[in-house]
Amino acid sequence: MPGRESVLEKERMMTKEEIFEKLNEVFRDVFDDESIVVTEETTADDIEDWDSLEHINLIASVEQAFDIRFTMGQVVGMKNVGEMAEIIASQV
Repeated sequence: MPGRESVLEKERMMTKEEIFEKLNEVFRDVFDDESIVVTEETTADDIEDWDSLEHINLIASVEQAFDIRFTMGQVVGMKNVGEMAEIIASQV
């Protein structure tokens, strides 16, 4: 049944809410701060310890949590957590 396959694919896709739930867990773990709540607009300027070294740890942790790999271009081009979530959504 051709229609059934696309329904199953949709069931496997993560919702935006699920992506942000998991991202919040990763950010809290990486920055050791349970009070962090990321939004689409969150940037490195919004999180005190988010420097270049922690950015590398964050990217690696996000990749591991979602079982994906970012390209260097994607990493360099991310302006905020919303763009990160969009890339994740396109790969999960």
